[in-house]
Amino acid sequence: MKDFSEMSIDELRALDIGAVVAESRRRGGERGHRADAETGRGCSGERQKTLIPAMGVLWLPVSMVEDARFSPDMDEDALVRLRFEHDFEFWCHRCVVIQDKMGCGAISFDLNSGQRKVVERLEAMRRADMPLRMIVLKARQWGCSTLIETYMQWIQIVHKRYWNSLVCAQNRDTATVMKRHYEMTLQHYPDEYWDEAERRGLKSVGGSRSLYNVNGRDCTMLLASARTVNAARGNDIAMAHLSEVAFWSERGNNGAGEVIRSICASVALLPMTMVVLESTANGTGGYFNREWVSACAGKSDKEPVFVAWFEIEYHVLPVGNAKALWESLDDYELRIWNEHRLTLEQINWYHHRRMEYETPKAMMAEYPSDAAEAFSATETSVFDEGALKELRERCCRPIAIGELVGAEPKGPESLEKIHFEARDDGQLFLWQYPDTTVKLKNRYIVAVDIGGRSDASDFSVIAVFDRLNPARPELVAQWRGHVDHDILAWMAARVARWYADALLIIESNTLESDRTEGDHGEFILHELERHYRNLYRRPDGKPGFHTNRATKTLIVNNLIGMVRDRAYIERDVMAIDEALAYERKPRGAFGAKDGMHDDILITRAMALAYCAEAYMADIRRKRVAASIEACVHDKPPN
Repeated sequence: MKDFSEMSIDELRALDIGAVVAESRRRGGERGHRADAETGRGCSGERQKTLIPAMGVLWLPVSMVEDARFSPDMDEDALVRLRFEHDFEFWCHRCVVIQDKMGCGAISFDLNSGQRKVVERLEAMRRADMPLRMIVLKARQWGCSTLIETYMQWIQIVHKRYWNSLVCAQNRDTATVMKRHYEMTLQHYPDEYWDEAERRGLKSVGGSRSLYNVNGRDCTMLLASARTVNAARGNDIAMAHLSEVAFWSERGNNGAGEVIRSICASVALLPMTMVVLESTANGTGGYFNREWVSACAGKSDKEPVFVAWFEIEYHVLPVGNAKALWESLDDYELRIWNEHRLTLEQINWYHHRRMEYETPKAMMAEYPSDAAEAFSATETSVFDEGALKELRERCCRPIAIGELVGAEPKGPESLEKIHFEARDDGQLFLWQYPDTTVKLKNRYIVAVDIGGRSDASDFSVIAVFDRLNPARPELVAQWRGHVDHDILAWMAARVARWYADALLIIESNTLESDRTEGDHGEFILHELERHYRNLYRRPDGKPGFHTNRATKTLIVNNLIGMVRDRAYIERDVMAIDEALAYERKPRGAFGAKDGMHDDILITRAMALAYCAEAYMADIRRKRVAASIEACVHDKPPN
């Protein structure tokens, strides 16, 4: 019989059920024995089978056997204490109690296979005297947060004094749950192994609800939420557990990237310091997704670890009628059964769990089979991810960074003596300088999306597209930052003037509704058009592009098609990130995911809508000209 790995879906369906059952049993046998934390057999890390006269045969960490303090003839108490230092799983089994999810009350913390996979990587770094840095992409409900918290507790209780920890979760309630886990560990910690004078427990520092001392260990535990993490900045932190990072806000100074960079900067690069980011996926384009991609490419300090649903040993369900189950599986279930070498009990669990979700993708988001599936499983995504991947491949670093300067920062004089100044801290990125050798009406298109003035608000974006190839416009420049609206308008006009008097499309909603004292936003466009004539005007003759539900739907739908058809050239990778995080809302409107930006994307939608309209107009003119020519010469048009 052909090897299972070579079989098509149709060949799998045609298999005799006896062959399927036999293969399932063989796969189950390959998975080996369940790990035994007491003896160490099957546990994580490199182990050595060792006879201990007082305790029998144990599978001890090699690092313990090589420790100068180790001897097979050690008394039991001394051996257990030494083993605590080297064998995290054994320490968990003997000293840590968790609440059983099956309702059996408090039980010893014995690691499951997913937790063991994470510990394997952490211990490899620790034993190599490396700083512990990890990003974990996880399926639901296998105890990742519990595992990370317990590992930090092990370091504080067994290994280090003055080794402070930070727990930052999506919200304060989640962080509080982690604190309760620590309290439960200390409450049930065996008296015979607690050598401190102070009683076990956590004690609030100065009545704080965020900062707690670990009694007797000279360590603290700091709780924070992603919304209030400013309180954590500047603290003496040796370990940081950052939970459900994919759901943290991306906006302003408290965006996920800025907050995490600030926290990581406060953790020294020393052995046994620790930073772990963990989360279920929340689509693509956000900080967590970008950091995951970077880690997988070897461009991050963090070790990437993905735990699939089938790596959790209790994700199994007994099979009553194997033939009925096999016939009920769809093509996707058959494929993952074969690709991931699952047992019938595993695919039966998946098949029944999947029925609880409205769509297959909703199940994939919660219980992914691979990392790509975890990030892409969303019903609300707008843009074709394969097309975005191809657009990303053309993205590159700009050839110059700086600012475009005029005689004055605003007013008519700002459009005089225009020149580019290269600056390392500039916000104008150039991929091509203006080209005046080829004349084409409105060759360059400048689109402006207006954001807020403060660093915490949305960005303002000026994007420049080149229509030299009308069928495939190309991004050639972009400015992104925060500035007063009147200065932004003149800056955009300066960019348009520099790029061969480009057509300037300015989103007008913000200006028309701006009533800020001293700014008079409603007059900015009218003043601008007196000195820069090539402004886009909507059908009612007013300058500026007015965004409403109808016009936004129109330009975004056009952008969806242009992305799908690879009909434009993108240069800025942030545009791809925004597109990946763009979604269709429950009531049908388009918008960025909560906490994400769409400022860059909207400039693409405005500019490319005009590009598409102009391209079609050119085609229509050529067809008319061809028809006239055919009539004149009495021949059919091409």
